[in-house]
Amino acid sequence: MQQDILINWSPQETRVAVVEHGAVQELHVERTLERGLVGNVYLGKVARVLPGMQSAFIDIGLERAAFLHVADVWQRHPEGDAGVLARKSEPQVPIEKQVFEGQALMVQVIKDPIGSKGARLSTQISVAGRLLVFLPQDEHVGVSQKIPLGEREALRARLQALVGDKASGGGGGFILRTNGEDATDAELADDIAYLRKTWTRIKDAALRQPPLSLLHQDLDLLQRVLRDLVGEHTQSIRIDSLEQFQRLRAFGLEFMPAAAAKLQHYRGERPVFDLYSIDEEIARALGRRVDLKSGGYLIIDQTEALTTVDVNTGGYVGARNFDDTIFKTNLEAAGAIARQLRLRNLGGIVIVDFIDMLREEHQSAVLAEFRKHLARDRVKTMAGGFSNLGLVEMTRKRTRESLAHMLCEPCAACQGKGSVKTARSVCYDILREILREARQFNPREFRVIASAAVVELFLDEESAHLAGLSDFIGKPISLQTEAAMGQEQYDIVLL
Repeated sequence: MQQDILINWSPQETRVAVVEHGAVQELHVERTLERGLVGNVYLGKVARVLPGMQSAFIDIGLERAAFLHVADVWQRHPEGDAGVLARKSEPQVPIEKQVFEGQALMVQVIKDPIGSKGARLSTQISVAGRLLVFLPQDEHVGVSQKIPLGEREALRARLQALVGDKASGGGGGFILRTNGEDATDAELADDIAYLRKTWTRIKDAALRQPPLSLLHQDLDLLQRVLRDLVGEHTQSIRIDSLEQFQRLRAFGLEFMPAAAAKLQHYRGERPVFDLYSIDEEIARALGRRVDLKSGGYLIIDQTEALTTVDVNTGGYVGARNFDDTIFKTNLEAAGAIARQLRLRNLGGIVIVDFIDMLREEHQSAVLAEFRKHLARDRVKTMAGGFSNLGLVEMTRKRTRESLAHMLCEPCAACQGKGSVKTARSVCYDILREILREARQFNPREFRVIASAAVVELFLDEESAHLAGLSDFIGKPISLQTEAAMGQEQYDIVLL
């Protein structure tokens, strides 16, 4: 798998595209005024405790209070200083016995605010470095699950020796990240020292700063590219800003030399995103329909609760029989769906409606293909089998807004419904409203202010109904066009 990373930088926005074999797989966007909050550490203030929901709302200085569930509260062992997040097998201490209103509490954002929901918090603080993740409240030493099982124990023992070294400062737990698998002891020791220094700064800030203060901010998107996106398959990282190239190179040489070696300053005349038609790909990723090479297509609908994906054969009739046509379309769709989930950053519950297949071996092959493509996702995914209704249910961890929610807003005309009432329906709504008003009030005249389409219909096809209502209520009805109004909008003025 060959991978290239393209970075388009401007003062107001940073855009990153991950390209594999010439196709865009991931898009990351960060706006200067709308930076994500995941990883940030705050000194929050408990605003409200809800025993019935076993949760609390924490004020961290944002527009909406953030949400803390009891499962994300770090609990202390009575016999020692080390803590654990509550496990299902252990008795749960009620949240009302752990936090109280007005309490100052150090918390970390684990999910950005999404839609109408506030940020999700945890009191277990973790600080991510280049090679390791530091857990200052724990003594656990672990290894990423993505590292092969046979190598984990040896790496864990090696890391345990480094962490336990008195010269390294002592205290806290660590998890070895995937890109730390081949790191030297010196590199790991440097990362340990850096993470412990960062935690010391956070603790000192918590003692000096008032509640609602930001104690620690995670790296910006440019720096996270080197930390999180670059891997052994990455061939190049091209950035089109000389200033940001120099800044990122200095950061990389200090903390991630191997990744910094892949950095290139793009000097081409065409914008860097034009190399792989990234802007066209973004435009397609905002649409409902995704065309497949075979002639089939996907329909993707996103709601606040879940995302649905419907697979259709479209104009594909190339296989020998109908069963093979369906099977080949579903196989192609399996890879396309996994790519669209990454590209659009769709998270939460996803329901996939593959075309119905009669043969079990076809179902098994499509499911295996789907899971193979999902395994390449850096975000945690879990897919079940086919349900009795022929649907595949899956989840994808959601930590930030989807691409559509980040770049778009609900339509002013339809308010996000995706459709508006016809002009005729609005005409009939207006006629009913005038009749209601006439029974309660006695104005000299009714004036209807509406969109051009509605007024034109009243003057043409619906003129007889309007005149009949005017005769029935005994009042004149006048019409006025308002260009700024949507088709469903209208006002009835009593004169």
